[in-house]
Amino acid sequence: MAVMATALFVCRQNAGRSQMSAALFERAAGGRHRALSAGTTPADRVHPEVVAAMRELGVDLADRVPRKLTPALAEQADVVVTMGCGDECPYVPGKRYVDWDLADPAGRPLDEVRATRDDIARRVAALLAALDGEDAGSRGAA
Repeated sequence: MAVMATALFVCRQNAGRSQMSAALFERAAGGRHRALSAGTTPADRVHPEVVAAMRELGVDLADRVPRKLTPALAEQADVVVTMGCGDECPYVPGKRYVDWDLADPAGRPLDEVRATRDDIARRVAALLAALDGEDAGSRGAA
């Protein structure tokens, strides 16, 4: 059986992509793995269009508060998934990094936010399949 992994989802504001990713990961993992999210320049709140799109799936992000990415937070992760933060994302040696090229949902129409949400759900499923197939000895490889 695979060891529990921690995935850290990072975008600039921690108000859209990374929040959706962490919530979808938590739901799909069902306790097998843990999700964290953060941003390099966090917003004051989760984008309302993201809250609306996730609410359609029964996931409430309205009370989530975007938080700043810190080296200590990154240290907790087995895999760091970056989304549009580029060079602003700190590199922590020994962590596995994955970059997801996703459109920023901020200010976008709900149908576009839904498309991003559904793309994230597919990527989360693939990430979970990879994590579930790993043993503890293969973690940390780049």
